[in-house]
Amino acid sequence: MTVTSSPTNLDPRPRAGTAAYRRTVIALVAAAVATFAQLWSVQPILPAIADGFGTSAGQTALAVSLSTGGLAGFTLIWSGVADRVGRARVIVLSLLLATILGAIVPFSTDIWMLLLLRTLQGAALGGVSAAAVAYLAEEIHPRDAPRATGLYIAGNPLGGMGGRLLAGFAAEHGGWQWGIAANTLLGLAALLVFVLVLPRGQSGPRARPTGTGDRLGGRLKAALTTRGLIPMYAQALLLMGAFMAVYNVLGFRLTDQPFGLSQAVASLLFLSYTAGMLGSGMAGSATQRWGRYGVLTTATLMLLLGLGGLFTTSVLLLLVALLVLTFAFFCAHATASAWVGSHAVAGRAQAAAVYTLAYYLGASLFGWLGGVVYDAVGWNGTVTLALTLTALAGLIGLRLRRLSTPDPV
Repeated sequence: MTVTSSPTNLDPRPRAGTAAYRRTVIALVAAAVATFAQLWSVQPILPAIADGFGTSAGQTALAVSLSTGGLAGFTLIWSGVADRVGRARVIVLSLLLATILGAIVPFSTDIWMLLLLRTLQGAALGGVSAAAVAYLAEEIHPRDAPRATGLYIAGNPLGGMGGRLLAGFAAEHGGWQWGIAANTLLGLAALLVFVLVLPRGQSGPRARPTGTGDRLGGRLKAALTTRGLIPMYAQALLLMGAFMAVYNVLGFRLTDQPFGLSQAVASLLFLSYTAGMLGSGMAGSATQRWGRYGVLTTATLMLLLGLGGLFTTSVLLLLVALLVLTFAFFCAHATASAWVGSHAVAGRAQAAAVYTLAYYLGASLFGWLGGVVYDAVGWNGTVTLALTLTALAGLIGLRLRRLSTPDPV
């Protein structure tokens, strides 16, 4: 997919500072909040769901893993739909379907019904991930599109953190059903903001398909064979897996002994996501100073340090450890994802899609496995799993040490 464009001085698309630019960014940030608030809404209330259905931590963690798996599996499908019907329409359809499914989830009569609905909801939310960044690239002036995209990406952890906090407090007063329902209402409100605020009409050149058949196959092959890309995909798979393994069972750890926190108080520790916003924001300037490999390696070492601190039985030290590992994870993720974008000269869009697939596959597979290990051997076992995954990512990352330019493809 390419976008034909006119010279930047004649380009009619909105620039930063204009009303159309502000409205577009606000609308896309609202879409991000709606997406990630609903995607992660169940994570802090997994103990309440487990109690309600009498299930284990491992089985309940599937409510997160299956939804992220559904999102990963349907992203490419949604991208094809967006090429045909338009990106804005796909975002509206995606959020509408997800909100309808979210409204049904609280009425689940057994855990399997809840897991099915969460899988479908994740698949529905894949439309936003498939269309949002491409929409900004097409509708915002090329000089200001990166800034707009950065603001949209900042909406991801904002929605994730806000959704987790909202779910925790709502569940404390009305049960897990209200925890999910509260985020469904938030998703509906954000959808209305998107529909009402997004400027009507198209301001810039439209995207047009330019590669099918063998040409598409060639780009996909490049995304899988260019030297250095596979180790980058491994960072997404393993580091996200380690991150989710811990966060999926964090609520169980905090509400159990020796902490014994309430659902609402435990959800406050998800404020550690503010460190993630800082980490992702600092990654770009840090790579200019120390290089991508240096930043990725340092972030991985910080992740190991933060994970090691999770063995503590002090709430204060646990919070410090969460801040360190969350900062480090988002710094590593921002660095690796940007590295993929700049390194994949051929098949760049396909490389980005594979990275996203690996990212959510790690969340699904190892997020679930973290719950299984927690059931079997407890919190220390889950932390050990996360340490192992992070160390493996660091070892694979050594292959990036002398990476300069991609091999010809």
